[in-house]
Formats: sequence, structure tokens, C-alpha cells
Amino acid sequence: MMLTRPTFLKFTAGGTLLTLFGFDKQTGIPKAIAQIPFNEMLDPSAIPKYLSPLLIPPAMPRAGKITIKGGKNIDYYEIAVRQFLQQILPTGMPPTTVWGYGPAVTRSSGEAAIFNAPSLTIEAKHNMPVRIKWINDLTDTNGNFLPHLLPVDPTLHWANPPGGTNGRDTRPNFAETPDPYTGPVPMVTHVHGAASVGDESDGYAEAWYLPDASNIPSNYAAVGSWYDFFKSKANTNFGATWGPGYATFQYPNANRASTLWYHDHTLGLTRLNVYAGPAGFYIIRGGPGDNVLDSRTGIAAILPSPAPALGDPPGINYYEIPIAIQDRTFKADGSLFYPNTRAFFDGILGDYLPSGEFPPIWNPEFFGNTIMVNGSTWPFHTIEQRRYRFRFLNGCQSRFLILDFNQISGVEVWAIGNEGGFLNAPVNLSTMNGNHLLIGPAERVDVIVDFTNVPVGSHILNNVGPDEPFGGGLPGVDFPMADGDTTGQIMVFNVVTALAADPTTPPEFLQFPTIAPLLPATVVRRLALIEKMGMGHDEHGITEGPVEALLGTLGPDSLDPTVPPGVWVERKWMDAVTENPSVGTTEIWEFYNTTGDAHPMHVHEVLFEVVNRQALVHDDEDEIAEPVELDGPIIPPKPWESGLKDTVTVYPGQVTRVKATFSNEGQFVWHCHIVEHEDNEMMRPYRIGPVQPGQPGEM
Repeated sequence: MMLTRPTFLKFTAGGTLLTLFGFDKQTGIPKAIAQIPFNEMLDPSAIPKYLSPLLIPPAMPRAGKITIKGGKNIDYYEIAVRQFLQQILPTGMPPTTVWGYGPAVTRSSGEAAIFNAPSLTIEAKHNMPVRIKWINDLTDTNGNFLPHLLPVDPTLHWANPPGGTNGRDTRPNFAETPDPYTGPVPMVTHVHGAASVGDESDGYAEAWYLPDASNIPSNYAAVGSWYDFFKSKANTNFGATWGPGYATFQYPNANRASTLWYHDHTLGLTRLNVYAGPAGFYIIRGGPGDNVLDSRTGIAAILPSPAPALGDPPGINYYEIPIAIQDRTFKADGSLFYPNTRAFFDGILGDYLPSGEFPPIWNPEFFGNTIMVNGSTWPFHTIEQRRYRFRFLNGCQSRFLILDFNQISGVEVWAIGNEGGFLNAPVNLSTMNGNHLLIGPAERVDVIVDFTNVPVGSHILNNVGPDEPFGGGLPGVDFPMADGDTTGQIMVFNVVTALAADPTTPPEFLQFPTIAPLLPATVVRRLALIEKMGMGHDEHGITEGPVEALLGTLGPDSLDPTVPPGVWVERKWMDAVTENPSVGTTEIWEFYNTTGDAHPMHVHEVLFEVVNRQALVHDDEDEIAEPVELDGPIIPPKPWESGLKDTVTVYPGQVTRVKATFSNEGQFVWHCHIVEHEDNEMMRPYRIGPVQPGQPGEM
């Protein structure tokens, strides 16, 4: 039997064993290879569904207003990350210890502290800056640091506070395989999708900082390599102060009206920090990009509303709702489960670093066995027979979602926007895409769901995406669909008669603002997505598995012009910058996917147009031929990929082309948003414009 990627683990009945599966290359049928006992895990089938109401995240309270240079008054927030208990599982089951963002009231003030995972929504206005003091408050009541909730693999290239000033932000060397790191947790927040933000406020992966705890070991680095440089830049540019345990960022909110989100972005720790809870919506409203007309009348259209706002009294019926879908696995005591061994993923038992190639804890992907929506497992929401606007976010670690509305009789689903705001035109997903909605990790899709003709009663929103790495194709044909009893269900809509006539504009009559096309590109960059395999052993003997995910270039490479055309070159985080657009240039970036899986590629600082896709030539062993050659016709983007995006699905065996204008100089990153990949080398720095005086090394 030939087993190829992906190999994956899946719960067997009762949840006390995990079965390791591989796919027979000829039949596509999963075959069991081994079983691993994990008695501590909660069987997802034992979690009652549809008992918890959907939490609709309230608006984040502001700390106040401040006056910035030029005399403009802007919103100011002080937001902390803290540890707390949350009832994620249904009432009657144990609560879960998580981390989350919330307004940074002092613990002794007596004020209500509103912390949740996912967190409250930051509401912003187009072209109206917002300043946020982000506080790492992962300390206990005595002021001592809290260790991570999850197993930290210290063999990756990561923040590495124990390395001190000279060894931070490196891949440390060990004489023997180390235990998990249990020290203070570094954090730095990224507003995902923020365009034209200064690099000092982007949440650069090496600008992390530890909490201001009383027991930080004296030999630890308290901040990342770029923290002090950005601290000085923030003070110079907008008079912000940074200090122990915090950094202050400013966002211009230059985006069109759109759905952004915020989350941690610490080097080598993003997968664990985000899994622990810290994430939330950041919504920009207003401006020319928010002026939607009714094509029948030429006057302003009416979209479903209201959305949560500051000062809302209890009992409001919201018709615009942000919905974050995440996957998690729980232990029997209610705590979060995340693998503490590489063996969880594919049974590889070694050799682990330093004697072998494999990190001992890092898993190449992780698929939780339980669906969590806005912080509750499998919730319900009462829906009237009318139109709703849902802002969907795929907040999963590695999972591609394919939302399936087909079990909701009479429903009509329209895509109206993505990460960069409204589309060129509404897209009827019910007629054009079989009532399916594909959302890759970190992608957002703005939809209108029309329940007008849905019968009164309970209707389940399903997921027909896979419980394994996604490679494109049709559910049930090209890959097995998610488990119908667990991860194949998202939430239930309990439909009732409308309370009043629906005043909103039918989606087919929505006329969105024109999106000015980007200028022609003057530079084309050929970039490679690569998976590095290594040899290890499992209980049966020698076996092969992924060691790390990588990015790189297709030759000739800017660092090595002798590389032949079409030959890919692996580049790691530590390597010098190879992508260096000039300020103001428009470029096409071509992502050549040489791996067997799809990757959601995210470029910080810019919004881009999806240009097209094209297949690549395969060799006799069905691998991507090298040198890379194109094969077949140009494939245009899907209608729901129109407009502007910040994350794009790059399918295996294809090149995906995007076009962006790089307007703001500084140091940023581009990476895969499968966070397990991002944390193990599938992220690269890039620089717009020249090296900045005083920056930490020439990256």
C-alpha cells in the first residue's frame, strides 16, 4: 500500500483512542496504521449540541479620546490579554481556562472586566485613526508570570526569551531533546488586514514582549529583537509610549469598509497563543467604500442591521452578526487539549532534535474534533424569517471550511464582501455554488443569508470541508467530508416568524461602490511554497514525514543569481530579505505551490487583487516538475474573490497570482496562515523601500 500525505489522526468511538490513518493512493480509502491512547481527551460525541446561545460579541469599550498631531481627536483603547475561565462547553460541563483580550481595567478597581475568547469587537471608522495600548497581562494575582496553557516546543525558530539578548528570536541548540518551555509567555498583536499601517504597529513577529511580571528570570530577554527599534519609531511618529509589558500601536484605518480581525503574532508561538483564545473582530465602517445603492432607485440601499454598538441596552435583536468559527479539542476536565508530541500527527516517534530532524512537539497541522462558534461549542441562534448579514471568519488552525446551507430549506445565500470590503457585485452562492461557501483559515466572507422562505423550525448549518489538509476539489468526491456527527456541524438556526416586515434591499439589487483597479504591475516575483520531508521512525520502522514548511523563490534568486530559472530555493525566516518592493510600485506575486496541500497565503500591509491561477507540470511520479513549467489555460478567480483581499487560497499544483501596490515603507511579513506552518518556517520578512537607519540587522 502506498501512503501519501496527508496522514492524520482521528477519534475512534468513545474518544479514548486516536487512530492513525493514511490514504491508499489508488483507492483514496483511509486505512488504519496505528492507534495511540489519549484517555484524557473528551469524546466530542459526548458534548450535547445546540444548548448554548450564540454569543454576539459586544463592542470593545474605549479608554477615551486623545488628541494626536494635527489636532484630530481619535479613539484610544487600553486592551489587555488575561487568563480566565469561560463556559465554552454547555452549562453543566466543566469551564475552560483560556486567554482573551478585554478592556484593561485594574483587577482591584471593582469595574467589570469583560474578557472573552473570541474577544470584543473593535469598531473603527474609515480614515479615522485608532490608538491601542496592547498589554500582556498574563500574570497571576501575585504578579508572577503565568506559563503557557499548551505545550511549547522550544526547538523551533521562535521568540526564545531564555536565550537572552543575544539568543532571542533564534532556533536554540540543545545537547538533548528538551522538555516543553514553561516560562513567561511573549505576545504581540497583529490587526490582520490593516492596510498602510506603520511597521511599528503591525505586530512584527520579533517585536514581542513578556508580561511585566515580578519573577522574570534575570537572564531572559524581556522583549524581541525589533521591540526597541519600533518603540523609538512609535514615539517619533506619533508620540506613543511603550514600557514593560506593553506596546502602543496606531492604525490609520485606511481600508475600505471591511471586516478585519486581531490576534497574536509572536514568532514561533502564534499557533499556541491563538489557540489559547486571544482573537477578535476589528470592523471598519464608513467612507466611500460603504456607500451601497439600490439599483432600482439609485438611492441608498438598506443592509441588515443593527450590529452591536457601545451603549447598547440589553435585548436588542441584531441582524448584522460577526461569526468566528474555530476548531478545538478538549480534555475531560474541560481544559484545552493540544498535542504534546509529534507522534500525535503521524505516529513518528523520532529521531527528534537534536539527534534527528523532527521537532519533538510541533505538529505539521492540527484539526480540533469540536466546532466552536463565537466561543461556544455548537451553539443555537434564533432567526426571524428575514435577511441577515453574517461576517464569517475562519479562525481554525489548519482547517478549510466549506459551509453547507443545503439542509436549510428555502434559504438563499449571497456573498457581498471579503477581506477588502464589498465585492464588485453580489454573488448568489445558492445558484452559482450549490449553497456552499469555502473559507480558508484567516479568510473572511461577508454574506447576506435570506431566511424569508425558510420554514419555522430548527435548521443546521453544516460543514462539508475535510477533517484533514485540503487540496481542493469536491466534497465526497475528491476528499472525505468532515465527520457528520461532530465537525460536520457548525450551529443551528432556530427559525421563527418575523417580528416585522423586512425593510432591507434584496441582495440582487445591491450596487456596490466601484473599485478602482490597481495600476499595471512593473515587477513580477516568483515565489515558492515548499514542504521539507525527513526520515524518522514509527512503531513499524523507518518512515517519512514533514519536518517543516518553507517559503522560497524560483530561480534566479535575488540572493543567488546562479540558480537556474524555475528551480526553487528554500528560504528560512533567518535568511536575508528577498522581496523588497520600492515604495509606490505595483507588483504581481506568483505563489507556486509545490506541496500536496492548499495554503492560505497572507501578505501584511497590503490588499491585493487575485489575478488568476494556472496549473503546473507534474513529473512521472506526480510531483511538481523542476524546473517549474506552466501547464494548461489561465484560470480566472472566482466571482467571490473579486475586489480586494489579504488572504488567498493557493491550491496544490498551481501558481496563484495576486497584484498589490506597496505604498508604505517598512519591515513586514508574508506567510501561510495555517498557523502550524507559519510557526515552523513558512513565514518570511519582506521590506518596502530601503533599509531603515538603526533597524536590527539588514533582513
